[in-house]
Amino acid sequence: MAKSLLQKYNVPGPRYTSYPTVPYWDEIRFNPQIWIESIKKSFKKSNYTEGISLYIHLPFCESLCTFCGCNKRITKNHSVEATYINAVLKEWSLYCSFFKNKPLIKEIHLGGGTPTFFSADHLDHLINGIFSCAGRAPGYEFSFEGHPNNTTREHLEKLYKLGFQRVSFGVQDYSEKVQKAIHREQPFHNVAKVTLWAREIGYTSIGHDIIYGLPFQEIEDVVDTIEKTKSLHPDRLAFYSYAHVPWIKGSGQRGFSEADIPKDENKRILYEIGKNLLLKNGYHEIGMDHFALTSDRLFESSQNGKLHRNFMGYSSSKTQLMIGLGVSSISDSWYSFAQNVKKLEDYYELLDRNELPILRGHKQTNEDLIIRKHILNLMCQFETSWEDKNNYFKAVPDVLVLLKEMENDGLLMIFKDHIKITEIGKPFVRNICMAFDLRLKRKAPETALFSSTI
Repeated sequence: MAKSLLQKYNVPGPRYTSYPTVPYWDEIRFNPQIWIESIKKSFKKSNYTEGISLYIHLPFCESLCTFCGCNKRITKNHSVEATYINAVLKEWSLYCSFFKNKPLIKEIHLGGGTPTFFSADHLDHLINGIFSCAGRAPGYEFSFEGHPNNTTREHLEKLYKLGFQRVSFGVQDYSEKVQKAIHREQPFHNVAKVTLWAREIGYTSIGHDIIYGLPFQEIEDVVDTIEKTKSLHPDRLAFYSYAHVPWIKGSGQRGFSEADIPKDENKRILYEIGKNLLLKNGYHEIGMDHFALTSDRLFESSQNGKLHRNFMGYSSSKTQLMIGLGVSSISDSWYSFAQNVKKLEDYYELLDRNELPILRGHKQTNEDLIIRKHILNLMCQFETSWEDKNNYFKAVPDVLVLLKEMENDGLLMIFKDHIKITEIGKPFVRNICMAFDLRLKRKAPETALFSSTI
């Protein structure tokens, strides 16, 4: 990555888990009834052809990790588990009441927070409760996030028996100094133990999450972390850029000073060294921030054009309807988005009134759907196409101007009916997506909203 390109393109930008991005949702045109009609339409179209996806947010953590930007509630009181699980099942029952047929679930992802904060028995109750009014779609894939310090063999065995065959463990970095700074102290032994347990039990895809750009992180820390990771041979990896957004999450991301965080050229070097080591060790780059071995379904889907991206991240197959359960979860019907309330107390109160706990949402316009498809193609396949370039870009001529500038910088190639991102351009995929983002162009954020793209 040339230093001049880094200086030019390392600007704040969205991660594009949706389009429009959440700050640009048009909430004036949205209400819960619009969302209900939207999911009915999507369900009718996709339930028997694809199945649906569930993202279940489990927000509790016993301690605060200062790198984390997720919605969480810090507590050591495990009596909260049963109340929350029952609330999630109540929310699911409200959704099931809108469907004329039994939902067929293609994907479940348990995220957090810390899903393994919950006991294996409570997770068993949750999943069995979900399937009390649902079935499994052909080729289903269920996954969960495990904390290496508190994931037990019982967790892994019970979830495996319930149909979970994919697990990801948050590693971040093995340096003791870095771990102390981000308040995530976990020895390599703990990660090795849960990884080997999962493999023994029969999980077909084991993932590790690694972050570059963390406070106090040096080149040798990234090298050591990836070498240790290589010894455990996970099937897939997420190699994320640390998103420093203290203006959004407040003191939760202020456990260190700004001077302790690698920036610009120093951060670029961490990324390039880490990426090259992963490629050298047999991992293939999949979309943005993800790597997989050729034996993993994520690699297969990237090769056959079936890779999909939504609020759960990358998945090996597409479902049009994704329902988010739990506080702060985001749902996607393709035609609309909806996000749940973020406070537990509000979540419980709305469910007690038999109301969907929706905070806000967005109804897609025809323009949104066109742009969303282009951004999804770029994020998943590093290319996108159109039927008639002149007609498409007549409405948005400045997009083509920006793309031509990026072509001159070597980031992409423009053809008659499509563009393709080059190897040089892959680290800048967020910037290329920003060229298509008309809502961002029409109204630049007045305050800081996004992390830097590199």
